[in-house]
Amino acid sequence: MAQLRRANNVADLRLMARRRLPRPIFDYIDGGADDEWSLRRNVTAFADYQIVPDVLNDVSSIRTETRIFGQPSRWPLMLSPTGLTRMFHGHAELAVARAAARHGLLYSLSTMGTTRLENLAQAYAGPKVFQIYIFKDRGLTAEFVARCREAGFHGLALTVDTPVAGNRERDRVSGLSLPPKLTLKSLFSFACHPFWSLPAMTGSKFDLANVSHKVDALASGPMSLFDYIGGQFDRSVGWRDVEWLAQEWNGPLAIKGVMTPEDARRSIASGATGVMISNHGGRQLDGAPAPIDQIQAVREAVGEAPDVICDGGIRRGSDVVKALALGATACSVGRPYLYGLAAGGEAGVERVLTLLHEEFERTLTLAGVNDIASLSHRHVRHVRHRPERGHASPAV
Repeated sequence: MAQLRRANNVADLRLMARRRLPRPIFDYIDGGADDEWSLRRNVTAFADYQIVPDVLNDVSSIRTETRIFGQPSRWPLMLSPTGLTRMFHGHAELAVARAAARHGLLYSLSTMGTTRLENLAQAYAGPKVFQIYIFKDRGLTAEFVARCREAGFHGLALTVDTPVAGNRERDRVSGLSLPPKLTLKSLFSFACHPFWSLPAMTGSKFDLANVSHKVDALASGPMSLFDYIGGQFDRSVGWRDVEWLAQEWNGPLAIKGVMTPEDARRSIASGATGVMISNHGGRQLDGAPAPIDQIQAVREAVGEAPDVICDGGIRRGSDVVKALALGATACSVGRPYLYGLAAGGEAGVERVLTLLHEEFERTLTLAGVNDIASLSHRHVRHVRHRPERGHASPAV
């Protein structure tokens, strides 16, 4: 699409997504908890780090390949799990996975996704991870482990920062429900976006495909996101549950939602092979630190072997370079590819990944780094006063 080719960065694709989606749907992608301080800080924190370049190095060829969850990746990026993906485009998770495959990247499917994990595995032969929760019904969690093993998933990511849903006020104001429905508040916005509304309202049934067979929460009609999440997640989950899951799965396992060195060490001691430093995109605990600010301490706590993945705030390829220099194995992105999906489906996701990869390699070239393995703390400097960041908005 010509419009997609005119997008120069993630911020441009965010604006396209905002124009194409009804306001309640866009706010679900774009919003955070409470005053959205953590949402903003996730992005702006990267500007606190300067890249210190080397010169007169041969950068005619740059090595970017790595391994994440034990699987090869063309460069140190993975696609985060995001729920309810069919709300943003009818081709949903399959469109995202196909774009990831072309870029040689790992894709992570959410428990709250709208595509069955077996269907995704059949359509996508690339490296894949399933994002899992420990539900009140431990049998459902065990069932997911067995299904993922049978379908050929390469790893699990256990999300641990959702004992309750965050206070996402944009969704409360819009009355967003599962599945999306018209209300007096949202009617005008849905009517003004027929290219989204007509396919969404007349297409295949909206379904939380991986849980609806056992947790049929939507059978009686639309319900609040907050009611659904509150009804299924278990506030009693502890480290023994992590140990149980690690033994049950017996494969690559990352704990997603870790923010402190102490919890990172405990994760590895409990059987995980890595951690995803994450505050859930600023959608849970408002006031939590930005993932980029926690990388160095977490890496020092767990040593060199475990995966340390920076999840949150990535909007430029240069952000990935900074995270790697601080000690991250890789970064993961969610909102950026959802903006692309909403803006132009699979082609929009493709555009996002292309832009980020071009920025990443350009940054390495300008920094005089010809192998990501040589990135180290000396390539970044923390600055006290943060310059204004171009193209930034409260949610980008």
